[in-house]
Amino acid sequence: MRILLTGSSGWLGNALGPRLEALGHEIIGLDPVASARTQVVGSIADRDLVLKTVREHSIEAIIHSGALHKPNIEHHENTAFVATKVQGTLNLLDAAIEYGVQRFVFTSTTSLMISQAIRAGFQGGARKAAWLTEEMSPEPRNIYGVTKLSAEHLCRLYHIEHGLPVVVLRTARFFPEADDMAHAIEQSDANTKANELLFRRLTVEDAAEAHVAALEKAPSLGFDVFIVSAPTPFKPEDCAELITDAPAIVARYFPDYPRLYARKGWTMFSSIDRVYDPTRAREKLGFVFRTSFADVLAALDEA
Repeated sequence: MRILLTGSSGWLGNALGPRLEALGHEIIGLDPVASARTQVVGSIADRDLVLKTVREHSIEAIIHSGALHKPNIEHHENTAFVATKVQGTLNLLDAAIEYGVQRFVFTSTTSLMISQAIRAGFQGGARKAAWLTEEMSPEPRNIYGVTKLSAEHLCRLYHIEHGLPVVVLRTARFFPEADDMAHAIEQSDANTKANELLFRRLTVEDAAEAHVAALEKAPSLGFDVFIVSAPTPFKPEDCAELITDAPAIVARYFPDYPRLYARKGWTMFSSIDRVYDPTRAREKLGFVFRTSFADVLAALDEA
């Protein structure tokens, strides 16, 4: 297929583009930042550019992974988020309908699932961790989440009104930047990211593979939303203890972890306040993650 990949110069785009090419697809990259993987330099907020790109390249599928991200909140006005995430997504959807695009994959975020009430619970000493699935009704707490959710609604609308097959992937953290969570100061960056694979992270390689799976399944799914995060070993009944004694719960599932972590000089978070459950992605999308917390422990053991 001829695929338009937005965000082609970014972290995910650089992992996803080569994977799609290896499968025989022709990739047209669109990004404001020039790179070897970006054929069209510009913004998705430029409606004429988007329409022209989809038309001239006879695009058959769109993977919309390009946008401002949560770390950009401090450096961009709200209007910039609206322009890229809402207007930009609308431009891509209109181009898809206008020129007969067959499938559409949208990269959303698990961040929009954390409401102000949930955040207040974390900060005020919640009695148990939040167990987060696709069944909950999101109430985003910032402009990043609000515009991502608005884009999701646009995707759903265009499926309803035009029959466009759309898969929305609410991805957990996979960015390379250091963690911004308060507990990250107690651990190294690698330690923090390893811990997060238990409940709120995945590798960029797995994020890319999830998009490949979504692209393949979109026509049969019609419209669907999936949480994409490394498989968690936890169960809902663990949520109370995850808040009070996360290391004990982790040791219950991974008895060797204390020894391996001690040898590395790593520590586990004392408390885990949320768990993203990716079960539906495995069951309906048929996606199998390649890297989990167990794989990290296996690598530590081999080392």
